Amino acid sequence: MKKEDFIYNDNCETPLNGSSHWESPSNIALVKYWGKSDVQIPKNTSISFTLNKCLTSTKLEFVKKTNSSELIDFDIYYDDKLKEDFKPKIQSFFDKIIKYCPYILNYKFKINTFNTFPHSSGIASSASGISALALCIMSLEQLINPKITDKYFFMKASFLARLGSGSACRSLKGRINLWGYHSSFSTSSDLYSIDFPNKVDDVFNTYHDAVLLVDKGIKTVSSTAGHNLMNNHPFADKRFQIAQENIDKLSTILKNGDTNEFVKIVENEALMLHGLMMTSNPSYILIKSKTLQIIESIREFRLKNKIPVCFTLDAGANVHVLFPDKYSDEVYDFIESKLKMYCENNSYIKDCVGFGAKQL
Repeated sequence: MKKEDFIYNDNCETPLNGSSHWESPSNIALVKYWGKSDVQIPKNTSISFTLNKCLTSTKLEFVKKTNSSELIDFDIYYDDKLKEDFKPKIQSFFDKIIKYCPYILNYKFKINTFNTFPHSSGIASSASGISALALCIMSLEQLINPKITDKYFFMKASFLARLGSGSACRSLKGRINLWGYHSSFSTSSDLYSIDFPNKVDDVFNTYHDAVLLVDKGIKTVSSTAGHNLMNNHPFADKRFQIAQENIDKLSTILKNGDTNEFVKIVENEALMLHGLMMTSNPSYILIKSKTLQIIESIREFRLKNKIPVCFTLDAGANVHVLFPDKYSDEVYDFIESKLKMYCENNSYIKDCVGFGAKQL
């Protein structure tokens, strides 16, 4: 589909008021998206696990305005508390989607949202938050035009979410998602994410992700700023080539269930992501000393116990510990005894591959 296919241009009657409520999870990229062009168009394809417990719950209440206006009227609350500092990001999102959802000008919105995990700490809170809001907007569109199909509903929701936060487009559907055009996948697109279309071994459908909260604070450099630094990065072209090659390699691994090869690809991708940050101009470092101590401990544990546990990192200091379900007892004992001491307040989240967004 082309972006023009997502422009709403029907002349249906709009409801006077109503509400929609969605939960949408975060996701963790296995092959990373880092660098973009145009409006949230990725420089390379990415593959992600959808998470289960790290999610955002968003309720959108809407009341039809009595007077027409070219201004988008909304208030945003976080856990029932008015959050004026959230408004610029949401305003930017609305500004980007108004071309595709012009009916939003007809309403005053109240947005109430809540995360089950720390905001702005490298667990992709924008991915879950923006995707949940995009789904709420699409529920409004479905009220206006009940004829839209479920396929179109989720495709446009992913398209809209991408405009607010690139990785958000991968948070709608469950288990494994692919975003960005790749010649090996005929249905892939830069405009929205798709369910990973190839066969996946059962071992990856029940993978665990223990999120070690090394630093719950706000990142010193935003993901948007980091993406922009790829524009003149000396290693950018080679990075994009490697990412596309890793998509093919990981596709084979997901099919044959080779967890040892999975470890190699996923850890390499995580370290390359942060290597790109450290070699940009200006350079910056988001990982902490405790992040490195966790990485070393995981590698020692894997070598000693022959268990295919691995780490990955998002754009922050926290560590995602990935492992097959059959080893969950041993790995969680390891986290309790050796890793949680590196976490802020000894805190971590037991998560796993999930089933995607849910309407409440």
